Amino acid sequence: MPREADPEPCEERVAPRFTLLIRAAKLIAPGGEFICVIRDVSESGISLRGFHTLPEGGPQWLELQTGERHEIEPVWSRGLEGGYRFVNAVEVAALVAEAGRFPKRQLRLNIAFPIELALIGGRFRAQVVNLSQQGARITCNALLAIDQPVRLCSGILPEVRARVRWRRDVEYGLVFDDTFSLSQLAVFAVGAQAPELLEAPVCGATQRR
Repeated sequence: MPREADPEPCEERVAPRFTLLIRAAKLIAPGGEFICVIRDVSESGISLRGFHTLPEGGPQWLELQTGERHEIEPVWSRGLEGGYRFVNAVEVAALVAEAGRFPKRQLRLNIAFPIELALIGGRFRAQVVNLSQQGARITCNALLAIDQPVRLCSGILPEVRARVRWRRDVEYGLVFDDTFSLSQLAVFAVGAQAPELLEAPVCGATQRR
């Protein structure tokens, strides 16, 4: 009899799986917050693809664009992809339909790094508090006006032109003139938090049980 092909590691398909085309999500790990894409999901687990090597260590959480969070544990990794099991039971239909307590919105990463804010009148030190494809929340001691044009300069981002959307004490909300792609945001985020994950991933499958 011909020898049967070995199954792929950790690919138990007991529960029915739903294949998703591209569903952006946020992977929260001890090393920071990272952009990923959901590939498929079942009641027992989920597979993710990153724009870089996915972080290791725990605990880890998957946050959807509705704000819903699910605790997950790494099971296997292969290049930029990884398989995870849910720590607690999930309602798969609601996850696939992106049904949650809050409306779906752009992913916002809670990462912090220093920048210089360039505007008419000089340059000022500031700090990015969180970042999305469309804008950022910063802290800055300079007094900025609503709709004031500014430029963000740092070693993490390319020079970004933006406008002040809102202010609250020393906090400001900025909207970018040109939005980032999801992959650009992912690379900026990992560069600010864990640049070692940008190194080439190891080929082959690694079991983490």
